Amino acid sequence: MKEFTPDLQREGRTGIPEVVLAEGKRPEQLTEIARSIVEANGMAILTRVSEEQLPALRGLGYPIQYHAGSRVCVLSSPDHKPKGKEGRVGILTAGTLDIPVAQEAQEIAAALGCDTIAKYDVGIAGVHRLFGALSEMGDVDVYIVAAGREGALPTLVAGLVDKPVIGLPVSTGYGFGGKGEAALGAMLQSCAPLVVVNIDAGFVAGAVASRIAKARIGKGRGKKR
Repeated sequence: MKEFTPDLQREGRTGIPEVVLAEGKRPEQLTEIARSIVEANGMAILTRVSEEQLPALRGLGYPIQYHAGSRVCVLSSPDHKPKGKEGRVGILTAGTLDIPVAQEAQEIAAALGCDTIAKYDVGIAGVHRLFGALSEMGDVDVYIVAAGREGALPTLVAGLVDKPVIGLPVSTGYGFGGKGEAALGAMLQSCAPLVVVNIDAGFVAGAVASRIAKARIGKGRGKKR
């Protein structure tokens, strides 16, 4: 019996293809799913890919891009032509421990056709760092702001910029409210308008950011690059 049925028409319906969560899948399951998506659509995006799963994916023989920090893997057919870049996504992290989850969001946004720019370790404990980072980031269509511990950075950013902000809570911190719970609660209680994804949900943040950036392009408010 077949163990999987990829949604090969999802991109046509929603603008975002099915992205495969590799975590917990056996190598043979993962390779068969990836092969079916590449054969149908020319490209497959996988998240949370482990070093142990990589040899099986490389064995498929497709061109492969693997980002060790984010654990995002992109497989494509030899004749696949990437789409032109549309929209620009800015990614900020409060601390260095937030970087892997932020990189997952960045790689997803990039794979879905957006330009990206990231600035790390600009949290409110040294808030002067943030202003330089925002200035260097320039004109973006949407921000993803990753933070653990007290999760205050997205609220601060949302009160400073004129573009949508996506709060990405990260499972850093310890003790009461640790593992991202305080960060999630703080972002949900933000007095500055922002949207919030689940703890460590880098894929969701990147996918939503790509939608927002492309919508701005479609309505003439963003810039094609």
